[in-house]
Amino acid sequence: MDTEGFKKIELNTEVKRESRIENNNISNMAKRRRLRLSLKSKKAKIILGLVVFFVLLSAYTAFTAVGIYKQARITEAKARLAMDAVKQQNIEETRNKLKEAQVEIKTLSSRVKGLFYIGFIPFLGSYYHDIDHLVKAADHGVEAAVITTETLVPYADLLGLKGESTFTGGTAQDRIRLAVQTMGKVVPEIDKIEAQIVLAKKEMDYVNPNRYPQIGKLKDVHLMLAELKEGINGAVVAVGEGKPLIKALPELLGETEAKRYLVLFQNDAELRATGGFLTFYSIFKVDEGVIEVEDSSDIYSLDDSIRTHPPAPKIIQDYLEVNKLYIRDSNLSPDFVESMESFLDQYENSNREQDIDGIIALDTDVLVGAIRVLGEVSASGLTFTAETDERCDCPQVVFLLEDQISRPVNYIKTNRKGLISELMLALMNKALSSSPSQYWGPLFQQFVKDAQEKHILFYVFNDDAQRGLEALNWAGRIKPYEGDYLHINDVNLGGAKSNIFITQSLNMDYAISDKGEIKKKITIEYRNPRPHSDCDLESGGLCLNATLRDFQRVYVPKGSTLDNVKGSQIETATKEELDKTFFESFLTVNPMGKAEIIYEYTLPFTLADNSVLPVLIQKQPGVEKIDVVVTVNGKKVEEFELRTDTELELKI
Repeated sequence: MDTEGFKKIELNTEVKRESRIENNNISNMAKRRRLRLSLKSKKAKIILGLVVFFVLLSAYTAFTAVGIYKQARITEAKARLAMDAVKQQNIEETRNKLKEAQVEIKTLSSRVKGLFYIGFIPFLGSYYHDIDHLVKAADHGVEAAVITTETLVPYADLLGLKGESTFTGGTAQDRIRLAVQTMGKVVPEIDKIEAQIVLAKKEMDYVNPNRYPQIGKLKDVHLMLAELKEGINGAVVAVGEGKPLIKALPELLGETEAKRYLVLFQNDAELRATGGFLTFYSIFKVDEGVIEVEDSSDIYSLDDSIRTHPPAPKIIQDYLEVNKLYIRDSNLSPDFVESMESFLDQYENSNREQDIDGIIALDTDVLVGAIRVLGEVSASGLTFTAETDERCDCPQVVFLLEDQISRPVNYIKTNRKGLISELMLALMNKALSSSPSQYWGPLFQQFVKDAQEKHILFYVFNDDAQRGLEALNWAGRIKPYEGDYLHINDVNLGGAKSNIFITQSLNMDYAISDKGEIKKKITIEYRNPRPHSDCDLESGGLCLNATLRDFQRVYVPKGSTLDNVKGSQIETATKEELDKTFFESFLTVNPMGKAEIIYEYTLPFTLADNSVLPVLIQKQPGVEKIDVVVTVNGKKVEEFELRTDTELELKI
């Protein structure tokens, strides 16, 4: 293009620079605008993504939680079916239902693991971990139960349980013998059972019931968790302490070598320290589980076989007016093992002594319970039942035994008290001649009940087995205890058989001072609602009910101080033995009358504010029950029948 004739215009340098800056600014603003838009877009996407993520996570959590809840209900239903089978005593069905529950627990466990991330969330995490540990504890607990049932299934028939028993052929004795011969092979399973229970306890140790306040429905959760923890802790102790007995059981039953046990009958109608007057004894031989009676005699015959007797303790001299301690009066200590050591000291000097492997003591409740299961039984031409006899308002078997043994006659009755041995043999023969499924289950349950209520006591010379028996509380021991303790021990000295009729009640009243000092008052009441018996020897009357002459010892924590006593007919003495302090008194209870004795004393320790006072009440063997009421600062907090040793936790 021809530019000639046009004037050239020159732009100022500053203007050019400003123009460039302006352009650059516009460009930068645009970039920043685009960047902001980009950032906003990314932030929006992130927020949107997070929202979507949490929505999906919440939906997944809710869906999984619903699945967990449904699975928990299914698992609970299976567990209930297993418990129903237990109640029906169907051991095989119990095993099958437990295995089904085990499958459901594993499904539940996998679903709970699907929410593992909740464990990392503050506050919520602790509740997730509780659920996780509970499911794991359930798995171990059910596994222990499965092992137990699988171990017992072969013995179902012998135990009187429903199921396919291995030992079904031959006589009852043959089946018992075969069971004992094979018992050693299954006893080691106790170690596996214990291992699973210990693992369950470890899981439960992580669970804290206090995380769930005792408000509304959370209170039920709190109590459930507390009971579960207490139950599994008790199971660990029971299995651990009872294991030596279970492992020694084949030996005790004569698996490889016959064993001999001296069986003592304690007449609880004439109450003594360990449960009753020692009235007769038998030697039972146990060979591969089969029982044979080798010797049986009146306790007086055993006394006659001992050439010399030691001097009588003061209690015997004062109340029975006898200068020698006879073997029939040797059970003076409330601790059964201590009393049996005194018995053995004299038994070793008898010309009728035999090598024995332990002592078993029974009282009349054992006979009554067995007859209730088996029905009427005949022995020595007499028929015995457990029906109530109006002549004594007691079981007919009790009245008939006392009538045959205690009623005076004008001729000599030889081995009068041997009748009890013949009755025991008749009971055993009836049980063994029937199908095990008919009687053995109820008899076994009755045996356990009698042992728990101290109507059967054991002292065996196998140390491991004895430790197990003591752990089960079947050995009549006075226990050491940290906390408050009470054992009331009554000894009938020359009061006929009046304990048949005596009923007993106990009120325990605690008064706690501001400084934590504990004052305690116990009121013990005895009632005898029946009239006096004809105790005239010449008339030949049966002297069952007469004035009870009761020598009493009340055992309390060592160091307790006696403040006051009302109702004792002698000056109450304070003494110590068996690592306890005890108060020694004497009272009488007349027929158609009542008596009351009150002890007020101070415990040897104080109690902090808002704390729990542990209390152990040990029942005397031979006593059926005591009605107990507990009050704290005038408010009733407990009321129950004392039939077994009972532990309380009083919130003060």
